Amino acid sequence: MRVVSGNYKGRSLKAVPGVSTRPTTDKVKEAIFNMVGPYFEGGVALDLFAGSGGLGIEALSRGIERCIFVDRESKAIQTIHKNLEVCHAIEASEVYRNDAERALKAIIKRELQFQLIFLDPPYKQQKLKTLINEISENRLLRKDGFIVTEHGSDIQLPEEIDQLIQLKHETYGMSSITIYRYSHKGEE
Repeated sequence: MRVVSGNYKGRSLKAVPGVSTRPTTDKVKEAIFNMVGPYFEGGVALDLFAGSGGLGIEALSRGIERCIFVDRESKAIQTIHKNLEVCHAIEASEVYRNDAERALKAIIKRELQFQLIFLDPPYKQQKLKTLINEISENRLLRKDGFIVTEHGSDIQLPEEIDQLIQLKHETYGMSSITIYRYSHKGEE
């Protein structure tokens, strides 16, 4: 696993030890960033099921100013810290050990908005529709932002969730990527 492009390009990232975390492959990571725009001029990202932190670190490498990493596993948190050190990205990051629902509640209280939100939960424990709905209802995504979900290719997510519409859907073997953004219907 490595950083594909940007300021940290080529840096090797450690995977979370054990079999409970499935890292996003470099090929899928590159495809994701080709879909949402290869580079960014600032903004904040949220990597909600961060694992090794690979998606959030890639976003930082490509111009996101700050990224919040959340995972409930202590081994994942340790791995994220090591990977941030390798990329000298600690100052641009916040890392929390928490589950997704509690983390979202804390983020809602902070009134944060994100340019990019990564949702890559364990394939067997998906609550993607519920999480996306909560993100939309609480306006955690900027109007020009994206929610990037990674899920099993056997999962079909709806075209619309609250005010968000499916922008892209691609399958890579056992994994699928579905990207949402605001529909902008009825916006001034």
